[in-house]
Amino acid sequence: MRLCLIGYGRVGYGFVRVLHRHGGWLAQRFGFAPRIVAVHDLRRGTVLAPAGLDLARLAAAWEENRDLGELGERGPGLDAFAVIRESEADVVVELTPTDLRTGEPAAGHIRFALASGKHVVTTNKGPVALFGKELLALAREHGVQFRFEGTVMAGTPLFSLVDFGLAAPIRRVRGILNGTTNFLLTAMEAGRTYAEALAEAQRRGYAEADPTADVEGHDALAKIVILANLVLEGDLRPSEVPCRGITGLDPAEVRRAPREGFRWKLVAEARRSADGVVAQVGPERLPLSDPLAQVGGALNALTLELDPLGAVTLVGPGAGPEVTGHAVLADLLAIHRGLR
Repeated sequence: MRLCLIGYGRVGYGFVRVLHRHGGWLAQRFGFAPRIVAVHDLRRGTVLAPAGLDLARLAAAWEENRDLGELGERGPGLDAFAVIRESEADVVVELTPTDLRTGEPAAGHIRFALASGKHVVTTNKGPVALFGKELLALAREHGVQFRFEGTVMAGTPLFSLVDFGLAAPIRRVRGILNGTTNFLLTAMEAGRTYAEALAEAQRRGYAEADPTADVEGHDALAKIVILANLVLEGDLRPSEVPCRGITGLDPAEVRRAPREGFRWKLVAEARRSADGVVAQVGPERLPLSDPLAQVGGALNALTLELDPLGAVTLVGPGAGPEVTGHAVLADLLAIHRGLR
């Protein structure tokens, strides 16, 4: 399997490290030995390597912030579309930064790759939240796969469970889908102010320098729209979903809640109703008996409600370069199994 990476930031680096570390095991266990034959990144440059790139050198180039062209055949002047076309890759791995308003430039890259008969794996929430059904239909039209495990709960296997492990319709999903806000609320409950908790989250790499997308609920919003549309078969746009973040919470109330038998969490929910699928995001005061109330730190959790199985809760890491890189690898392995 020949891979083309469009975007080589933290997630791309994490994927390369995971692939390098587990390459031998994948080949032995599954007969799966993918090669990265092209990488395109606006900041780090472009490299084409038909025989495959050395993964250790590719990881080192990221760590040392070197131009990728040093690793093989340089691709000066090639844009992402030209790299997708000229790389002769079987799978395009789209890892550019997320834009939740337009989905671009990732949506354009994905459409072009699928229409060219190439499988696509992405961790980019924007295109999946805005155009998920359209992109899946385009993949079916061209006989290829479009996979996006890493868009929700990072490396925790959610979509693979829904696709292959559940034999009943899902009525409702609700969960903690943003690790940054969960860490902040856990720290505030322990006595820190919002500013202190945010500074600690930024120091640990859980929060960006500008945490708006996390603390205002926009990241969780994109994820619940993906679940609403592609798991519950809804037809929602992000602008149609009520969304509140955690910045308006009183830290004193967050600290006091456990003494009263409750705990504050930022909860994203989607459910089937008489009017179709509806969704919302906002802080909720959960009873301590709720499984979601027991999930602290930067972890994510999602409860799926099915008939007749009842409630199933998944808990796992929801962020991190290698964690999300694992999701990319899991999607590639699913494509490999399908081809076999």
